[in-house]
Amino acid sequence: MESRPHWAARAEDAVIARVGATLRRRHWVTRVEPYTGYGTTGWVRVFARAVLAPPGTRSAQVAESDHPRRPVRGWRSFVSAQVPFQPVDVVVADDRHRVVADRGGYLDAVLPAELEPGWHEIRLGIGDEWVAAPVRVVGPEPTTAVISDIDDTVMVTALPRPLLAAWNALVLHEHARREVPGMPELFRRWQAAHGDPPVFYLSTGAWNVAPALRRFLHRRGFPPGPLLLTDWGPTNTGWFRSGAEHKRRTLHRLMTELPQLTWALVGDDGQHDPQLYAEAVADHPGRVEVVAIRRLSPAEQLLSHGIPLPLHAALADDAPAVAVGSDGHELLLRLVDEGLLPPVGPH
Repeated sequence: MESRPHWAARAEDAVIARVGATLRRRHWVTRVEPYTGYGTTGWVRVFARAVLAPPGTRSAQVAESDHPRRPVRGWRSFVSAQVPFQPVDVVVADDRHRVVADRGGYLDAVLPAELEPGWHEIRLGIGDEWVAAPVRVVGPEPTTAVISDIDDTVMVTALPRPLLAAWNALVLHEHARREVPGMPELFRRWQAAHGDPPVFYLSTGAWNVAPALRRFLHRRGFPPGPLLLTDWGPTNTGWFRSGAEHKRRTLHRLMTELPQLTWALVGDDGQHDPQLYAEAVADHPGRVEVVAIRRLSPAEQLLSHGIPLPLHAALADDAPAVAVGSDGHELLLRLVDEGLLPPVGPH
């Protein structure tokens, strides 16, 4: 027998129902916000969210645009009205499927598909309104793909400092956000050296910020790839989801779904990345080629959770290569030293 949802989840559902009813009386319309998906030549994993939008809003206006008309303050990303259990039509390679969103309006579905490796577009629709979503199809050939954290790994968010993190997330305009120095170059050089392998961005951030994150990555020159985020709201069992558990499950799922790939795991030592990556190495022997960790300052580490266990101590003796550096430039040099990237030529 399924347990009754946590009271916080029931309260959230009641608020969402009341807000939705009010907005519909004001003629707001249901639209699909698409996110980047991934898959293989036999299936695709589709991400999207059903939301309410002001009257007259077209589907393209709620899509993940790389070029918003004006800078957006961070808090706007968290102000949305989801549509629970909304049916959404998905067209993949001319095959049409009907998928139902969850209680948060989120759609996460694996659908059969026959697609060639590379980038494709699928279509998602509600009624007569349709929108396109990019999908990265991974081929059967072996390569070393990338799984990267976002916060304080590729983007400066200062998560160990709560007040500054809140300012960065909720107040700053999108264009004011900064990349970690050297990280775009590190990613581009890895892509060039390994034949443009897939890149997955794994974060404990909320799906609400996916469009803003995608625009940030595009503007700063990072390679495109699926964002694997979570929902911050209450669950059937408690107030909040576990960010560490989200990352742990996602790492396991990617390694299980894509057995032809080995991985470069990129993160920072400000939260749980060293421990989670060490667990992934132990659980999937031979599947991780390198673990690259951005080293935060001692003050950032202390404000985060105290001095962390050194990555080498967390890994077994037969661990993959390890690179540790304060930014992308230093990590790039460490990867060259390990023989995983060609030497940096003169500029």
